[in-house]
Amino acid sequence: MSTKGGGKTGSAKKTPRLLPGLAVKDGFMRHPFDLEFGVRTSGLIAGRNLKCGRRADRHNTAYFGVAPSVFREMIVRWRRSKPAAPIDQFTFVDLGAGMGRALLLAAEFPFRAVLGVELNPTLARIGRRNMALWRAAGRARSPIHMICRDAAEFQLPPGPCVVFLFNPFGAPVLRRILTAWARSLAGREGQIDILYVNNEQQRELEREPGLIRLFAGEVRRSRADAIADHRILANQPDGEYAVTNWEDCSIHRWVGKSTRFSA
Repeated sequence: MSTKGGGKTGSAKKTPRLLPGLAVKDGFMRHPFDLEFGVRTSGLIAGRNLKCGRRADRHNTAYFGVAPSVFREMIVRWRRSKPAAPIDQFTFVDLGAGMGRALLLAAEFPFRAVLGVELNPTLARIGRRNMALWRAAGRARSPIHMICRDAAEFQLPPGPCVVFLFNPFGAPVLRRILTAWARSLAGREGQIDILYVNNEQQRELEREPGLIRLFAGEVRRSRADAIADHRILANQPDGEYAVTNWEDCSIHRWVGKSTRFSA
């Protein structure tokens, strides 16, 4: 990044430019979650502004933190679905973790570990700072980590995993992930569950014969989250995105290639 002004170079410390969507001039507003806990997970960043020179850049959707009430309700629904093991044997994996709001929320539960995978290095760096604050505040009941990597190149850790998706990328990336899973998940029937919020690429999961659907429907935001998200998106200068009082969500379980998708 070059500097403008009197021509001085060298020792002057440069202030990193905020990603578009994270500055007040872009309509940035802090979510009550950030105000309450002193972290930085707010903002709306369009997918075109998340490019970092990687193959998957063109399939980015956007960054926006999941509503805490929706996330918590999805965990409740998942725990009612009779997972293959107790929660403390599951690793929680967020593909497209952004600044880590879902990771912070997950770490409040007694998972074996909480792991985020994020392609954009700036978001991953902010996410790591949030994790440090979460640990320092004593809110993390689980080990929590962030990896900066293409989600399609990431291998799930051994043992039961619950994978979280907040519509982080388009269909081509999701297809790559499912293809890789079909090759590598032999012997792990029932041990991989998917929590999918804002499930725009639901069709890709329905086409995968190794998955069954456990839930599909609307999960409502709390009143406080609905008010906050409506205000945040209404403040965006270009009005490109909108929000409802609910998220279309689904939960899926890996059961192997022989089982057809349930109705």
